[in-house]
Amino acid sequence: MDKIFGSLKGLFKIQAVVIDNNVFRLHYKATVVILLAFSLLVTSRQYIGDPIDCISRDDIPTRVLDTFCWIHTTFSVEGAWHKKVGVEIPYPGVDKYTPGEDRIYHAYYQWVCFVLFFQALMFYFPRYLWKGWEKGRIRALIMELNSPTLTPDKKQEKRGVLMEYLMDNIHNHNFYVTAYFFCEALNFVNVVGQMYLMDSFLGGHFSKYGSKVMQFTEWDWTLRYDPMIRVFPRLTKCTFHKYGSSGDVQRHDAMCILPINIINEKIYVFLWIWFVTLAVASGIVLIYRMVIVFWPRSRLLILRYRARLTNADYLEMVVKRCHLGDWFLLDLLCKNVDSLNYRDLIADFARKLEGKGAESIA
Repeated sequence: MDKIFGSLKGLFKIQAVVIDNNVFRLHYKATVVILLAFSLLVTSRQYIGDPIDCISRDDIPTRVLDTFCWIHTTFSVEGAWHKKVGVEIPYPGVDKYTPGEDRIYHAYYQWVCFVLFFQALMFYFPRYLWKGWEKGRIRALIMELNSPTLTPDKKQEKRGVLMEYLMDNIHNHNFYVTAYFFCEALNFVNVVGQMYLMDSFLGGHFSKYGSKVMQFTEWDWTLRYDPMIRVFPRLTKCTFHKYGSSGDVQRHDAMCILPINIINEKIYVFLWIWFVTLAVASGIVLIYRMVIVFWPRSRLLILRYRARLTNADYLEMVVKRCHLGDWFLLDLLCKNVDSLNYRDLIADFARKLEGKGAESIA
């Protein structure tokens, strides 16, 4: 297990500088790790063995039959899903050939690992955009002010440099906050879009997959019909044609066991629950951002909650003079700078703004 997932350990590193929030990190850190881990798992023969094993009564080499059925996909018979197992059919969806029968072909299992990897890239994309737009600004601005053990001289010196930046660039951070809010919106669009992608990938079964699996546990055992085996059947059919000894084309029916679907069904149950949870959390974040944009008072309340050691009057004075982009920068600084240093920073900033306001009036 360590050999498979050892390469993902680097993604769990704790970041020294925070430039986003917990829900954002669930997208590019937790979800990316989960999808990459699942992508690696479905390609590991150590735990699932061969992904497909086919059997036939004829003298077709097993390896040839397995390869053919894996490449050309297997199928289930639509009319055999509700027949009695052990009496009419050997397994749900597996029945003898009938001319004109409706077949459901299962080709997705060949692509699961690639789709999961592509999804991981898509979940990291908003983070990639935000890092490109953020350009390490917060890391450059905190200048060791996240340490509570700085000497008084160093504190004053570094605080003075940061103060000079804030005064020179006040009201110039609108693109900064717009870029971040855009990436958060992109997170929401991405997770909802991924759910539609998986629904299309699984033939329209993903949207209700998780709810049906949960309902399945509450059904009467005499009426139970596991919805997972319809989406991820463990036994399917395959048709192989070859030339016979007389030169005519012979048709051979084979049954194929798909051990890989035992893993796939668990993966997609988990992903259904995870994606729904993530979509709800991301939607709540968007509502939270709308409140911040359209109710300026909320910005003061948020900073008061986070910067409890800071003088409330100074904080209110700063928030009133700042635009949304300036507030967002101060909010990120609050997450990274030591609370005592932040308290002094806000006090200095308020005095500077008060002095600048008095000068403009004069």
